[in-house]
Amino acid sequence: MSTLKITQVRSQIGSSERHRGTLRALGLGRIGKTAIHEDTPALQGALRKVANLVQVEEVGSGS
Repeated sequence: MSTLKITQVRSQIGSSERHRGTLRALGLGRIGKTAIHEDTPALQGALRKVANLVQVEEVGSGS
């Protein structure tokens, strides 16, 4: 599986409570904060929910 670097690039102000909860679950919460996660189907679903608030980069494969 690959590893993803997720950075929050937009404010969560004005977002729904579900979107804010998703950001907290990803380990984010303020603009510029970055988290590293393994790429899983659950993570892909969370990223789809908050795609307008985050930037995703592939760091490498975690083989």
